Amino acid sequence: MTDARWRNRWYPKLLNALVMAVLPCLVVAQTGCFGPVTSREYKASDLPTEFLLGSEDQIEVNVWKNPDLSRITLIRPDGYVSMPIIGDVQAAGLTAEALAAQITERLKGYIQNPSVSVNVKELNSYSVFVLGEVAKPGKYQLKSYVTVLQAISMAGGFTNYASKNRLQVVRVIESPGHKRQEIHIPLRYDDLVSGRGEPGNIVLASGDTLVVP
Repeated sequence: MTDARWRNRWYPKLLNALVMAVLPCLVVAQTGCFGPVTSREYKASDLPTEFLLGSEDQIEVNVWKNPDLSRITLIRPDGYVSMPIIGDVQAAGLTAEALAAQITERLKGYIQNPSVSVNVKELNSYSVFVLGEVAKPGKYQLKSYVTVLQAISMAGGFTNYASKNRLQVVRVIESPGHKRQEIHIPLRYDDLVSGRGEPGNIVLASGDTLVVP
């Protein structure tokens, strides 16, 4: 086959394959090209040390010697709480201690030496979903963090048809520019129970979906 005939026959096919490979990354150029999440990004050793507040959690804010500034309130769906004098304060994503420090700092412009504590009255923001080949799929509203193995146990274990080594955790994260991006974390049940491999028996974040195919 001559060079000219080879080019005419194969160049269009090669060009089309190249476009199909690059096009997805061009479409999401604003947020990056996301493939499967690697085990380096999430590890079982990344255990939360404190509970992070979220929407619908009920908290009690105590400002020492200032009962008019103290209140019991729900964190709004937008993640903020409304406080007297200082207005809206972001609470979601913070620990109770970090929120108390933030309120303290904001109050310094209005009262002398403010002392603030934040207590969690009700935890309503942490929930996970377990779907697929488990005995009791559904949404689980929880009061403490759970791992993948604990979530499987809560859902009654696998059915006889479960592909236990093809588990996935579906997680929604915020990418640069405050755009929400769905990622998939692949897991093998045999690795989870044996302690081998990564990412390991990770802690599920609020809103995570564990999929058992």
